[in-house]
Amino acid sequence: MNGVISDTADAYRLRIVHIAVPQLVGAVGIVLGTLVYGRGWYAVVMVVAVALVSGMVSTIGAVASVSALLLLLYCIIGAGLPLPAPWWLPPALMTGGGLLVLLLTLLAWPLRAGRPERASVARAYRAVADLLAACGDPDRYVGLRFDVTQALYLRPARVPPGPPPRPDPGADAAARPAERAHHDRRRGAGGALRGPADAARGPGDDPPAGRRRRDRPRGPRHVPTLPPAATSQARAVDHAVRHAVEVVSTPGTGPSPVDDRLGVQATLRGRAAHAVRNVVLCICSWRYGPRLAICVALAQILVSVIAVPRSYWVALTVAFVLKPDFGSVFSRALLRALGTVVGLVLAAAVLTEVPIGWWDVLVMAVLAPLIPVLTPRGYGYQTAVITPMVLLLIDILTHQGTALVLPRFLDSLTGCAIALIAGYLLWPETWHTRVGHRLATAVANTATYVDTAFAPGTDAVTRARARHRLYRDLAKIRTEFQRALTEPPPMGRRAAAWWPVVVAVERIVDATTAARVRVCHGAAPPPRAEIHQLSAQLRALADRVRATESLNDAPPDLPDPGPGLLEPLRQEVATATALMAPR
Repeated sequence: MNGVISDTADAYRLRIVHIAVPQLVGAVGIVLGTLVYGRGWYAVVMVVAVALVSGMVSTIGAVASVSALLLLLYCIIGAGLPLPAPWWLPPALMTGGGLLVLLLTLLAWPLRAGRPERASVARAYRAVADLLAACGDPDRYVGLRFDVTQALYLRPARVPPGPPPRPDPGADAAARPAERAHHDRRRGAGGALRGPADAARGPGDDPPAGRRRRDRPRGPRHVPTLPPAATSQARAVDHAVRHAVEVVSTPGTGPSPVDDRLGVQATLRGRAAHAVRNVVLCICSWRYGPRLAICVALAQILVSVIAVPRSYWVALTVAFVLKPDFGSVFSRALLRALGTVVGLVLAAAVLTEVPIGWWDVLVMAVLAPLIPVLTPRGYGYQTAVITPMVLLLIDILTHQGTALVLPRFLDSLTGCAIALIAGYLLWPETWHTRVGHRLATAVANTATYVDTAFAPGTDAVTRARARHRLYRDLAKIRTEFQRALTEPPPMGRRAAAWWPVVVAVERIVDATTAARVRVCHGAAPPPRAEIHQLSAQLRALADRVRATESLNDAPPDLPDPGPGLLEPLRQEVATATALMAPR
């Protein structure tokens, strides 16, 4: 079950990591828990220590977060549930289940090798083509712009860990038409871009990068006929589309040199050192780790003082709910409670009517496929399916039947209450949205990009990495904004008030990109003094965003930008600064 839930990647090499690593780390957790089973307060100390490590490690990334969660869950199970001897059998069985999922996953690899990666690149091209076609529609452009940001941000994140892979030039080439779209949005060239946008889609609405390998010609692909480029905007799009088609159509690594690739990944040792630094020095790890440890300690102390059947369920619920990187803690607690109620009703019906034996196998065969189907729909749906499955598995061992339902209900509510009170309401940081902090980081990185994009002698890889950092920042801003909207009042209202500033920061990034495109197509670079002045304004704006709590609803009208290269960017900075003015 955990192997299926952990299988969240598309590329097969990434799926190996997403499935195998959490199962192996979970095996370590169950060994640690088994060592202290039945040893009273030693078990409490062990579980709390693992909770602290789990919370801090969760801030590294997605795989680390799931692995840390399973480390804590299995440690709680091992410390609170008598498991069969010898000591190595439970971790072997747990790991064996995960490896079975991995084996079934890899059966299709020889037939679908590379297809998920190409599909990811194809989605990026489709998003860029839609953005180009929407340059004349401001309302539609704002929504599609986020789709492009997500596509270009998620695409490099799909590169698997391990030895440095060969860069995917087709994927990096997708960023060029997106840059031109930002340029054309600034220049007001909407309708004229439908031809290049259609050309970017390729024949049959299927971008060249998304085609299957056997469908690709062995020689260079003919560049599609594009409309005549009558304006500077159209010439920019024409150049971008031709570059993309040339890259994805040429055998090997594409045209040489591919001047916008992000470069190869760091070594495994370098990434490990970077992860350790993040855990030790990042304030996020010290913000979440102790909070999780305190809540788990309260759960363990409670069940140690008060006799609670299946006491480990309380700490398990705390660990599941108190995961800020999985969404709002408040929402997860409510969804956990509602999903548990629905799941218990279903479990009670099954435990009452279905006899133990082969009928359980049939019920499992019906419930199990619902986990991957319903998990993307929300945490409540996932809980409603997992709850009856877990109770059926426990009933096979204990033969307690419906006597399992009430303890599970009480323990889940107790765990949700601990997570809500001790892990959410009593922490002042949860009363404030972090949208402003994310915005400030994006504005500060935009200042760095301004210095990098227009500095003479800056290599293309450095500019590409700075640009990708901006895409990452914008994607995180939208994610944090959507998460904050699900928080209860007044936090949800405070988050909604940040929406104009979110759009303003995205327009700042667009204006910076458009200015860089103009320089690439012959415009004179701005003077160094102007660059330094504007980057200083951006850094001052970042400081103001970071320090602002209340926002101004109505920014003043600003004059149209002048003819200077950086005047549109300066105007967007002025607009964002006006939004940050006190009420």
